Amino acid sequence: MNMIRTAMLLAFMTALFMGVGYLVGGTGGMMIALAIAAGMNLFSYWNADKMVLRMHHAKEVDERTAPEFYRIVRGLAANAGLPMPRVYVIDNPQPNAFATGRNPQNAAVAATTGLLSRLSAEEVAGVMAHELAHVQNRDTLTMTITATLAGAISMLGNFALFFGGGRSNNNPFGFIGILVAIIVAPLAAMLVQMAISRTREYAADRRGAEICGQPLWLASALGKIARGAQQVVNQDAERNPATAHMFIINPLSGQNMDNLFSTHPATENRIAALQAMERKAGVGLGGGMPPEGPSAGGPWGGGSAAGPWSRNGGGRKGPWS
Repeated sequence: MNMIRTAMLLAFMTALFMGVGYLVGGTGGMMIALAIAAGMNLFSYWNADKMVLRMHHAKEVDERTAPEFYRIVRGLAANAGLPMPRVYVIDNPQPNAFATGRNPQNAAVAATTGLLSRLSAEEVAGVMAHELAHVQNRDTLTMTITATLAGAISMLGNFALFFGGGRSNNNPFGFIGILVAIIVAPLAAMLVQMAISRTREYAADRRGAEICGQPLWLASALGKIARGAQQVVNQDAERNPATAHMFIINPLSGQNMDNLFSTHPATENRIAALQAMERKAGVGLGGGMPPEGPSAGGPWGGGSAAGPWSRNGGGRKGPWS
């Protein structure tokens, strides 16, 4: 089903891209747009994960450099029946996280230092379970390629201002076609991108709760991350807003409304859904974390509200520094 959804999405976005090309340059413009779309799809499939990680200056860690964090991800991947993803840490004070990669065999998960220092181990487990749910559902590929094509459609619409404004025979619809290319097509692409992102967040919340076995771990983490995202500006995300939908909470400032133009559902709605899931399931969902994951004795096994990096300079610097 996920493969069918991805194929339909790519077909729609590619058709929309070709339509904008036709509005700008007629049949020739449509064929050029098709060639560009095919090239962008191939490039995104193989390289988008590396680009996103590089945009946010993510550094890969392992069991030696970030033992507690790495073991949590490993335990959750085992719970989900997934291959061990690559694990990254982003030196950024805003609490947040995302997953990327074209398939579970080539996946990566990343968390900011702000998330690891502010959240308990149980909350971190809830967050990373959510990200692994995106990997399992193949959302990372879908969202990445959608973002790439949506950006390209907007760019092509802007080109219409310069190359489609004249009375050339290559533009079959004249000024009306130009307006559609500039306004309607980019808006349609953006709405599709946002609608898919919002839907997949709810699905990943549910599956993530199943992976870690405790819906309230993720519910508690979402509240902390949302408050932190409002207080701390993520400069890398502000410079690369096309990647905002990949984060567990919108990293951009001033965009927390659950409306048509939001990349994420309202945090309150997500928390309420997780709380309802907890009530329906009773005490947890069964299973929970394996022995090497979070313990009931306190976050990170040390009883501190901060992450394991608090031993290295009061939570300001991690073992990857």
